[in-house]
Amino acid sequence: MSSAASEQTGYVVAPELTDILAPARRRSKISKFIYRNPAIVAGGTLLLIVVLMAILAPWLGTFDPIAIDVIKRGREPSAQFWFGTDMLGRDVYSRVVYGARISLIVGIAAAMFSATIGTLIGLISGFLRWLDAIVMRMMDGLMSVPSILLAIALMALTRASVENVILAISIADIPRVSRLIRGLVLGLREQPYVEAAVASGTRTPMIIFKHILPNTLAPLMVNATFSCASAMVIEATLSFIGAGTPPIIPSWGNIMAEARAIWQIKPYIVFFPAAFLCITVLEVNMLGDGLRDALDPRLAKRL
Repeated sequence: MSSAASEQTGYVVAPELTDILAPARRRSKISKFIYRNPAIVAGGTLLLIVVLMAILAPWLGTFDPIAIDVIKRGREPSAQFWFGTDMLGRDVYSRVVYGARISLIVGIAAAMFSATIGTLIGLISGFLRWLDAIVMRMMDGLMSVPSILLAIALMALTRASVENVILAISIADIPRVSRLIRGLVLGLREQPYVEAAVASGTRTPMIIFKHILPNTLAPLMVNATFSCASAMVIEATLSFIGAGTPPIIPSWGNIMAEARAIWQIKPYIVFFPAAFLCITVLEVNMLGDGLRDALDPRLAKRL
């Protein structure tokens, strides 16, 4: 109990007792947070495990993910090869673990890039009325093309690389982010504090970045988690059809693409990367759902 609280209640708590009670209070706060936000805790914990797996891949009993050994090709899952080997003798477990790096890099980078560019476009379009119609018609044109088709078209114009995959996925997702931010800005610019800032002569950039942008961060964070999950799926799809990362790079999409011709004979080669992709996307979506419930007071379970 603090000294101020002690003076109000008339009781004096010894410093030693305060030190003893502090850990219990922290545990109580942690337990309360877990109880109120189970989706954030579950999704965040599982996602952290995948991130650590990707970072610590060289120390998790893996081999060189691109090393070919034809003598060991087509091995079933065993104590030596946990996920078996593919038709070139490469360890599937090692390729799946290292493939987590590609999916996480593409998902996070694409979400950050699209969120940054889409937010700038949405802020400018939503606040400047004369520019709104022009910019939004351009975004509508991009949104009329399915994301995967737009990404395939962009990849067809460039060479296969992780950087180009990130760029293609980001460009396909920018219109959706910009429309989300524009919708928020249209409501925020009518708020009294924004009108007061305009009346007082505050410059437009200051109004946008000081008064409007902070109020769009919560929805933007939630949308970024779904953009990250979508980017992982699109990257795997592009790699599966041969329009994504180079085949030499061990990504989950490439592993499934190389095994699709023999999936009926060796289903484990497709099953393991597909399972990790599904689990990772589920974790990100759970985290996004939890953030939405925690940040949106209208969806909160308590007032």
